[in-house]
Amino acid sequence: MIILSGKDIKKSYGIDVILEGVTFTVQENDKVGIVGVNGAGKSTLFKMITGDLDRDEGDIFISKNIRIGYMSQDFSYESSNTIWDEMMTVFTHLIQMEKAIQDLELKISSLGNSKDNGAVEPLLGIYANLQEEYKSSNGFGYKSQIKGVLKGLGFSVDDYDKPVSILSGGQKTRVALGKVLLQNFNILLLDEPTNYLDIQSVEWLEEYLKNLRCSALIVSHDRYFLDMVTNRTFEIENRTLREYNGNYSKYIEKKQQQREIQLKDYAEQQKEITRQEAIIARFRQYNREKSIKQAESREKALDRIERIDKPDALPKNIGIRFEPGIRSGNDVLTVENLSKAFDKQLFSDASFEVKRGEKVALLGPNGIGKTTMLKIIAGTSEADSGHVRLGTNVIIGYYDQEQESLNYNNTVIDEIWDEYPQLNQTELRTKLASFLFPGEDIFKEISKLSGGERSRIALLKLMLSKSNFLLMDEPTNHLDILSKEVLESALANYPGTILLVSHDRYFLNKVATKIIELKQDICMQYNGNYSYYVYKRSKLESSAEDQQIEDSDAATPNKNDWLKQKEEKSNLRRQQKRLETVEMEIAQSEERIKAIASLLETPEVFTDHVRCEELHDEQVKLKNGLDLLYEEWSELSE
Repeated sequence: MIILSGKDIKKSYGIDVILEGVTFTVQENDKVGIVGVNGAGKSTLFKMITGDLDRDEGDIFISKNIRIGYMSQDFSYESSNTIWDEMMTVFTHLIQMEKAIQDLELKISSLGNSKDNGAVEPLLGIYANLQEEYKSSNGFGYKSQIKGVLKGLGFSVDDYDKPVSILSGGQKTRVALGKVLLQNFNILLLDEPTNYLDIQSVEWLEEYLKNLRCSALIVSHDRYFLDMVTNRTFEIENRTLREYNGNYSKYIEKKQQQREIQLKDYAEQQKEITRQEAIIARFRQYNREKSIKQAESREKALDRIERIDKPDALPKNIGIRFEPGIRSGNDVLTVENLSKAFDKQLFSDASFEVKRGEKVALLGPNGIGKTTMLKIIAGTSEADSGHVRLGTNVIIGYYDQEQESLNYNNTVIDEIWDEYPQLNQTELRTKLASFLFPGEDIFKEISKLSGGERSRIALLKLMLSKSNFLLMDEPTNHLDILSKEVLESALANYPGTILLVSHDRYFLNKVATKIIELKQDICMQYNGNYSYYVYKRSKLESSAEDQQIEDSDAATPNKNDWLKQKEEKSNLRRQQKRLETVEMEIAQSEERIKAIASLLETPEVFTDHVRCEELHDEQVKLKNGLDLLYEEWSELSE
């Protein structure tokens, strides 16, 4: 059932048209990801849906009795309440109901000893109705619901009594998100809900939204989050909105296929038009009555053709290609019994190895010391104990998320020239232009650049270093989605070795071939990408829970039999769900491999060496990923 729709919506700010001809529908329980570059109009659309912003043209239809909750990314939030009291304001109606029930209990009790049964019986009826309404409104469970949401969003019990007014901006955002989630809205509008959440909180939010019986429209740069939660995608581009069935990855695949078909159809039509125009020109050259009539006939036919629009040019993006200057030895990095503490212990006795060609992601909770580990390996910080050994011919390139290596007093061109003086001005301008610093932009001061612009400068310096071992700390921070995709492709095709830290799970899935989970006193290793790590971690946790149940069987056999059965069913459900996901990923990979094989046979591609190489690299990567998926499918099917 359609509960929200828009038709021919237009919105302008002065002479700038932001949205035009926007039409969409949202079904009950749809989870819709909304994507588009910054400034495309995503937040504007949300504000028009809520009525906070007027539209110039068009209509928005909202079904009767539909309640909409809106979580903005730029809201101003102040409260004198504690965190717990602020969450309790969501349930004011239940608190008032509790008071009414208590008052009735006292009144009934005071009349209980009187002989006036006629006064008590009506109160008992009201009391029973109130109790039933309280129960059906989750009156006995709402406090547990608050605790569950606060825990999921990263608040401990010790945080409950903290005043909201002293919280950081990120913590206030989490409180506001919690309030929105606790209310029974029919439609949620969530603008960058994963901002300020760590990976554990984001994973919790994914499960919460998937199980929530309501529709949701979600603006997010977290592509993995969109993949896990959404079943439809709205793309806002060039002032209009296109609808796609499927999550973010499916949308990317469909968009690419549509573009390739449109390019092919456009090229074929242009070829035919050119051919017809040449024939018409020849007929006119003959300058005979018959040939002129034939020319006019063909011109009319040509005029009747419905012209295919040329596909819009892809947005200009950075041109990254990492190439090591020399090949390292097979043993790139050995870490032995490494320990580090500041005010508290970060990690101790950490040991692991990295081999040539591996792309390793270092994961762990916030504050465990992942950035510190990279700094120790890079040589900019010292360990308290343990050893770090680099292999033969290893050249380190370090990308620091704080970008401390940049000189903020330099201009863009001087920042690169100071480190690479051998480049002439033409070479340097060409490199900077490929990183979206054209013309006079090269004379901007580093201090005046945005976070995304500074990230591009740091990436250019890393690329020019020709390092064969890249240490990267949150490299996707401040990059838009298109730039992230270019960086993913560059790193996936990089023949050197990578050790990186990132909270971007989609990025990890695309780049990492091995995961090292850093804990306080041990390093756990998983040979695969992020999805494989999540699956194996889940299996290990389930095995540990099963062991706990088995250990307590003798004490309470009946209860533990029930718990074991319940856990087994839960594991089976999880396993079945993962099996379905893997089968879907296998089907998608095989379908794309076939599509690439077909494309490689077309003249447009096999004559374009650059495109041919890109498709070949993608095909190889998909086949390697397919092997891992089949291995996991085999384990799940046992």
